[in-house]
Amino acid sequence: MLNPQPALATAGMPDAALVEAIVQLAREASIEINVQDVADLGPSRALLAAGTKVYVSHLPRQSWLATETACRAVRAAGLRPVPHLPVRLVASASELDGVLDRLVAGARVDEVLLVAGDYPVAAGPYSMVADVLVTGALEKHGFKTVSMAGHPEGHPKVSLGEVRRAEREKVMLATRAGLDVNLVTQFFFEHMPFLDWVGDLRAQGVRARFVGGVAGPARPATLLKFAMRCGVGPSIRALTARPSSFMHLLGDHGPEHVVRGLAEARSGGAAEFGGIHLFGFGGYLRTCEWLSRVASGNFRLSGHGGFEVGAAA
Repeated sequence: MLNPQPALATAGMPDAALVEAIVQLAREASIEINVQDVADLGPSRALLAAGTKVYVSHLPRQSWLATETACRAVRAAGLRPVPHLPVRLVASASELDGVLDRLVAGARVDEVLLVAGDYPVAAGPYSMVADVLVTGALEKHGFKTVSMAGHPEGHPKVSLGEVRRAEREKVMLATRAGLDVNLVTQFFFEHMPFLDWVGDLRAQGVRARFVGGVAGPARPATLLKFAMRCGVGPSIRALTARPSSFMHLLGDHGPEHVVRGLAEARSGGAAEFGGIHLFGFGGYLRTCEWLSRVASGNFRLSGHGGFEVGAAA
């Protein structure tokens, strides 16, 4: 990690409690990597705390061996690999057993992110995350925790009612199996839809660790591309609120506003959630650098609802 530096608040803004809440979110955060960025794991060791969760994404046409190899590299870097496992790509019960066995034995994986996967036809018997949860395969391989996807703003291909039903069902199945649950969301650009979603699910008796997905620093054009592809909902207006000139698309957009909003809600007792997860659309290493600066207190609260990274005195 970078050496801690004092984070200063501007006049009239909350200072110590808010700064500490932002720092704490950064220190607890998980981060995403894909197999193409494995070469950056070495430099990232100086930027991330030992044991940081690194979710290993599963790209189209990626093999299970590539996922396992990336997880081995993450573990060798002193970090904790959490591979994505799209269940619709699993051809059989024996393949599921083999994939989990190799991940545990080869990379000491102790948590996976189960997702259905955006594939129209399942390769085997698993079309939904629930189909895997009921098999007992995770418990058989010693897993105590599972991550699953959450969609505060819905899903582009599934009705909102079905999304909510599936979220409740998969958490219920996992907890009945004795698994601790992390619900890790799609990325968003405003904090209130996420907080409303957490409150609604908690009111319905859903017990999980809710983790808010945020996009690391990247060009707005890049973020818009991924947002449209992933079906990011109403909060996308925060990204497109000031497209007043072409230059707006050439600059960088970071998650400072949304992270500050989450920290304010958390430190003020207005919301209870587990933390944040960083998607590195501007690059894994660049996102690590941003996260390290914030975790080190190397930022200054600003007067327009965000904070300026690298601006501490």
